[in-house]
Amino acid sequence: MMASFSEHAGLSPAGPQSGSIAQLYWVFLWVCVIVWVLVIAALLFGAFGASRAGDSKLKRNVTLATAASTVILFGLLIASMLTGGAVADSPGPNPLAVDVIGHQWWWEVHYPDSIPSRIVTTANEIHIPVGRSVRITLTSHDVIHSFWVPSLHGKTDLIPTRINTIYIRADHPGIYRGQCAEFCGLQHSHMAMYVIAEDPKVFEGWRSAQLQPAAEPRTAGAQHGREVFTNGPCVICHSIRGTNAYATVGPDLTHLASRGSIAAGTITNNRGNLAGWITDAQHIKPGNYMPPINIEGSDVQPLAEYLESLR
Repeated sequence: MMASFSEHAGLSPAGPQSGSIAQLYWVFLWVCVIVWVLVIAALLFGAFGASRAGDSKLKRNVTLATAASTVILFGLLIASMLTGGAVADSPGPNPLAVDVIGHQWWWEVHYPDSIPSRIVTTANEIHIPVGRSVRITLTSHDVIHSFWVPSLHGKTDLIPTRINTIYIRADHPGIYRGQCAEFCGLQHSHMAMYVIAEDPKVFEGWRSAQLQPAAEPRTAGAQHGREVFTNGPCVICHSIRGTNAYATVGPDLTHLASRGSIAAGTITNNRGNLAGWITDAQHIKPGNYMPPINIEGSDVQPLAEYLESLR
């Protein structure tokens, strides 16, 4: 699945928020390791070396251990509060705005703009410029989801009728895998997303390309595929700018072929997988809301060819 994409673990932070979380993790880890070692040492000493210790000495040791535990817990509490404040702050001026809506089981992504014609709509991939702060607003269309890109930030819930906001910044180019971290139904584990951090000029080029209407089909097969799409049941749920398809039930497909995967990271985006998804989406991702598509077998490949041309 998307093997060409470089993925980073949560302990390899790529931005300031994830860096703060990673530091907190290491603090907790080493404090807990040291406490565990001291507890085991005290148990061994009590079992083999202090069987005749007096009551007063025992009470003193227990008091000291209790006091030390209290100090350690308060220290960890303060470290957690400081980290919470650090990850909540914007890491820079003029943040890029991105709106994310969770669905069962895919991510709807919008880049808002005061000019409606400049609003970018995509799905399951978030492109951001390296080094720039990004403000992500999160909400849900149906049930509670959780937005989690370990290399860039911690987990944040998407709650119906409520908007949560987080800030991220990628300091290094890369493609960072994210995942829904709140059980949201049958296909919860197949609800991935990718944050693609790229040079600002490359990002602006991507954004400009996304604003364009769908590319005109260049082959007879793709032309026929467009006719199958626009005259068939696909237009009930999907939109392709520049055609008569403008529904918003499912993902916008105007630039589908520019994405690395389909079905929210479930399978790689290529013609064969597109054909398989069209003919039997329930076999690939059981329980998803894409119904069986009643089209002629001879129309499947032209339709897949057309969708593959939407870059």
